[in-house]
This record gives sequence, C-alpha cells and structure tokens, in this order.
Amino acid sequence: MIDITLPDGSIKTVEKNSTVLDVARQISEGFARNVISAKFNDRTVETSTPLTSNGRLILYTWNDDDGKKAFWHSSAHVLAQSILHFYPNAKLTIGPAISNGFYYDVDFGDDTIGESDFEKIEKQFLEFARQKFTFSMRSVSKEDALKYYSDQGNEFKVELIENLTDGDITFCDHSDFTDLCRGGHIPSTGIIKAIKIMSVAGAYWRGDEKNKQLTRVYGTSFPKQKDLTAYLELLEEAKKRDHRKLGKEMELFAFSAKVGQGLPLWLPKGAALRKRLEDFLSQAQKKAGYEMVMTPHIGQKELYVTSGHYAKYGADSFQPIHTPKDDEEFLLKPMNCPHHCEIFNVKPYSYKELPKRFSEFGTVYRYEQSGELHGLTRVRGFTQDDAHIFCTPDQLDQEFKNVIDLSLYVLKSLGFDNYTAQVSVRDLETPDKYIGETENWEKAEQAIINAAKDKGLNYVIESGEAAFYGPKLDFMVKDALGRSWQLGTIQVDYNLPIRFDLTYKGADNQLHRPVMIHRAPFGSMERFIALLLEHTGGNFPLWLAPEQVILLPVSEKFEIYTKNVLKSLENSEIRALVDYRNEKVGRKIRDAEMSKIPFIIIIGDKEEQNNTVSVRKHGGEDLGELSIDDFNTLIKEAIASTLVKFEY
Repeated sequence: MIDITLPDGSIKTVEKNSTVLDVARQISEGFARNVISAKFNDRTVETSTPLTSNGRLILYTWNDDDGKKAFWHSSAHVLAQSILHFYPNAKLTIGPAISNGFYYDVDFGDDTIGESDFEKIEKQFLEFARQKFTFSMRSVSKEDALKYYSDQGNEFKVELIENLTDGDITFCDHSDFTDLCRGGHIPSTGIIKAIKIMSVAGAYWRGDEKNKQLTRVYGTSFPKQKDLTAYLELLEEAKKRDHRKLGKEMELFAFSAKVGQGLPLWLPKGAALRKRLEDFLSQAQKKAGYEMVMTPHIGQKELYVTSGHYAKYGADSFQPIHTPKDDEEFLLKPMNCPHHCEIFNVKPYSYKELPKRFSEFGTVYRYEQSGELHGLTRVRGFTQDDAHIFCTPDQLDQEFKNVIDLSLYVLKSLGFDNYTAQVSVRDLETPDKYIGETENWEKAEQAIINAAKDKGLNYVIESGEAAFYGPKLDFMVKDALGRSWQLGTIQVDYNLPIRFDLTYKGADNQLHRPVMIHRAPFGSMERFIALLLEHTGGNFPLWLAPEQVILLPVSEKFEIYTKNVLKSLENSEIRALVDYRNEKVGRKIRDAEMSKIPFIIIIGDKEEQNNTVSVRKHGGEDLGELSIDDFNTLIKEAIASTLVKFEY
C-alpha cells in the first residue's frame, strides 16, 4: 500500500500501481469523471499513470488552469492528426497549449492552408474526437526516435531529439497518430466536444528569422459547444474594445513607419491622459516618502555588464552605440535599476537615513522582434513607473507591505478589483538562469511569502517566473472580459547591491549591504493604458477622461453663449471642448459618443434664454436641463465619487 497526500492535507491509502483515476474515485465517482489531468510530486502525469510510491497528488478538472493546459495540449495532437489527414506530406514541428487554446507549427511544403480549409479540418477533428481515442505515453530510445523521424524526412523533430537525453524521450500515441511529447494529456479525445481554428500565421522555426518559415495554425477547443460559443462572443466584444481601435478613434496615440516599429507617438489627448496618471501616482508616492530622480536614456555598456543585464539580454537588445572615442560604447537604457544603484552610490548613508525611495518615470528601450510587437502592449520604447527602495534587512518586511498597499490603491482607483497575487520564485531545476547566492534567494522568497500572508492576499506560488536577480510579487488582474493580465510588480533583490557594492553604515559603525526593492505599480505606462482602455472600453473614470464634457451648439448664433459656458467650466477646472463644426446635432452626438466623452451638453435657444444647459451622459441617459452651477457641482461630485483616498 502507498499513501497519497492531497492538496488539503488528507491522505488516501491505495494499492501500489493504482492509477491517478483510482485515487480520484476514492474521493467520489462524480469528481473522478471530471478529472482530466494531474501532477504527482510536481511532475505532470496522465490520469492513467500508475502510482508506485508515496507522494503528493494534485487532480485537475477543466476549471483549473493546468486542466485547460492538458486539454488544449491534447487538442493540438488531434489538430495535427487532422492536418495530416488532408496534407499527408506536411511536417509537424511543435504544438503547445497557450493561454486560450493551442497552436501547431507545420511545414506544409508546396501546399498552402487558408480560411477556406478551416471547416473541413474542424469536421475531421470532431470525427476523430468522437471516436474516443485514448492518449498513451511510451518511452523510446534516442536511436529509435531519430530513426522514426529520419524515415519520415522530418528534420525538425530530428533536431529536437538530438538535443534530448537518451532515456528521457517519450512518444504519445492515440489512434494511429504518434508524436514526440513530454506528456500531460486528457484521458481521451472524446472529452473534446467543440473546436475552432482561429487563424494561421507565419512563424520561423524556433523563433529565428534565419530559419525556415513555418505555418502556425491557431485553434481553441472546449468540452461543451456552448463554452465555445460564449468564447467567440467574448472575442467579438474584445474586438470592439481593442486598444488599437479605441486609441485611434479617441485620438490618443499613433505609430509611424518613419519613426519606427514599436515606438508610439502620444497625441495631445493621450499625452494629457498619461500626465494625469503620472500625477495621480506621484501624489501618492510623495505621501509615501518617495523622492523623484531622473536618469539619462543611455548608459555606458559597463553599467549593464555590472548589473548582469548585458549578459542576460545583450545579444537580443539594441546594439551598442559607438562614440568617436576608441573603445567607448553606450547602450540604450533597457532598465532603470542600474542607474538608481549609482544614484544611491553618490554619497554614504547611515542606517538612520534609510530607507531611501527613488522613483522615476523612466523610458527604457528593448529590441522586440517585429512579429511580437502589438499596439501598446508590446513596444520597443516604453516608460516605467519605476522606483527602487534601499533599506536595511530589518526594514524589508514593512517596506514590502507598504508597496503592496500602494499597488492595491492603484488597482482599486482604476477599477481593477478582481486580482490574484502571484509569488514568482526560482525554478530550482535551472539554477543557471539566476544570479546570486542561494541563501539570499531563500531569504528574499520567504520575505515575499510572509508579506503576502500578513496582508491577507489571495496568492499562488509560481516556480520559474522570478527575475534573474530576485523573486517578485506580481498582481494578476482580470479585466471586464475575464482576461488575465499581469499588472504591477514588486521584487526583492539582494544581488544588485552586491554587484554595485552598495553599503550603509550600521549602528555598529560597520558597513552593511542594503536590500533593494524594485517596484512598478503600473508596470509600463504604455501597456497599462492599453489594458485600461480595453478594461473600460474607453470609458475612463471621470477624473481621468481626456475630455470630461463636450459642448454642442445647435447653430452658429449660440457660439457666444457656448463660449461663456466653456469659460465657466474651465474656471471650475473641468476639461471641456466645443464642437463648432457645421454639422447636424445628431452627427455631433454620434461623434461624441464614439470619442467616449462622459458628458454632452447641447446648447440652443431655450438654454441661452434660461441660462442653462441640456445634459446627456455618454451612453444616452438624458439628465435634462440644469443651471451651469448645478452642472459644475454634478461634475465635481461625480469626480469625487470615483477617486479613492490614499492612506499611508
């Protein structure tokens, strides 16, 4: 007999070689029918995997992220099988699960695939799925694996296998289909009830543009047709909220081929929006004891060699800038933290002067591949709401908690109420990805976990998601459409203070290393505004809206009265503009609605005679005729109701 420990701490005693599904049945038959994947001792296993020793077992259903991952990974196998049914000479490469489905990269050779082919592949996919083929894993020697794919002429799989270790190679079989695979599948194809091929795109083998271009076939699948229908409806709503579409309609930002890909241009309304967000955070930071600093857009290459950024990212970054002086090289700034370390190094500090909190809206530059650029969410130049706190080890706990409070204030103020905290730690199996001593990593990770517990955060621990110099706490936020985004990050770093030889004089009159906290509640201004646009659909909180009021005179003869109303609003610090165009009022209202302006004022003969305004809210609600003073009061009260007070 063996003991299997479940996540709630309960133990199920089963016979050796019982399967994962056998353990699930001990919980309940109904639950077992919904189990589609599992992890045993932190290793992904199949539901049919026999258990041969004591261990920890986690069972997943469709409602779990890991369950969806197994579901979509299995679906990628069925998609590949369906593609080969119509294109037997196609060469398969890789087919992973992704956030909302899966893809498979395929070399179609002389064949092509387009939208007109989707339906036949989907029908064949469902035909295979209905036959309820089971997924079965088997070990294969490296020699046999190489021979199998060499005989097929599949150089892509051969390359993958050549980089694997003999004894660790497995194939997955279902029906007459076989694929190189590490595992993690649902029990059978019969669980898949709905499939949709979403699109095709070009993708270079292994992401290297020097390699052959493949066809990436994107798909998604669900255990019920109604779930697929709901997902497709959600995508339609997402299209309406696409920040690239809204940004153009609201005249917030633009891109120029002459300026360069991934380098956004902020238009007047967008620049004003950014400035309000910066002012909002700056006011809170001032209360919290931060000091503003400014650093250059470039730095000597040696600065980033010292920090470790050059070794990690230098090859994929913008290339060095050479000056007229021999052997002098500068880099576009990829991070603000090395500069802030040097600011701390300008003068000696006593423990009595710590913590020091340096903040900056600092623009950084990173070379993203052109195929990965996407509106404001993936750019090559962006501004971080960056800050670095240098504190004593004894101050770390409280300083970290203070940053949590500031981050939650930002999220709450902007309507992001649905979030989970993610503690991102090292992957212990790949220590070469990280710098620094194990002892410091353990202290940093435990400090974050303790702070998350003490603040009562709903948190999860994710292995392998840490930065190369330290673990972090990320806020995973769900937007209005239920999509998950990472917003705001807090990192604990013992390593950069060592690399930059940062010290302070302690109470014992000896020099000590400070601990460094990296934090950015917005993350980057560009990405945050993109997500805020999509979360709100462009209907920003009133205090943040680029324009709060638009005045629509029904004809030219009311322009003088309209200007007087405008002046009154501006004197009350209400952002307003006038649409003087020679258009019908209906057209002006439609355009104002398109621009997401919160309040529309219509001015005609009645309003001028009564010294009033007729008010309409964005979305169509008619507030009737109000005096100018009453309207000013309405706006101020509405702004106050959407602002959250920051308590420090």
